[in-house]
Amino acid sequence: MTQDRELPTALDLPQVDPLPPETRKYFDICAEKLGLVPNVLRAYAFDIAKLNAFTAMYNDLMLGQSGLSKLEREMIAVVVSSINRCWYCQVAHGAAVRELSGDPALGEAMVMNYRAAKLDARRRAMLDFAAKLTEESHKVEDADRQALRNLGFSDRDIWDIAAVAGFFNMSNRIASASGMEPNPAYHGAHR
Repeated sequence: MTQDRELPTALDLPQVDPLPPETRKYFDICAEKLGLVPNVLRAYAFDIAKLNAFTAMYNDLMLGQSGLSKLEREMIAVVVSSINRCWYCQVAHGAAVRELSGDPALGEAMVMNYRAAKLDARRRAMLDFAAKLTEESHKVEDADRQALRNLGFSDRDIWDIAAVAGFFNMSNRIASASGMEPNPAYHGAHR
């Protein structure tokens, strides 16, 4: 699955050169905080408007205010990506689950089969809901939402679960269609 060239995808879409100053600054912050510029950002950098739209939505959903913890949002990302078999997101967000949880086994279980992970009823229900949205969204019913409410999720939390799941269903398809490669550093991170 490795590519012989520098592009982060199998598509011939090189990044804008030179990058606009704001984009260069954002990439520099990523490199400083993460030790790398995620390939997903490099992939979108062929069109700065698309990159900005992607990062705005990602940052809002994954880093913004929510009743869901950052770990829970990453867990949703991994479960959705696992169902969709998105190579890039399983690797990248599996590493994030390992980092945020401090539990390498949890990160592996999320990628392989979240149902094998030791999860409390609340997180299990959250991930079951995200899985149902991914596999058969047309079958979501009031009973599914009520089951989440019964476990302490607010209606805003339910929205956030759906928004994170929806975002990763979209991004998984783009990553798969473009042959997006995960940064090699993700493979060994937080093990």
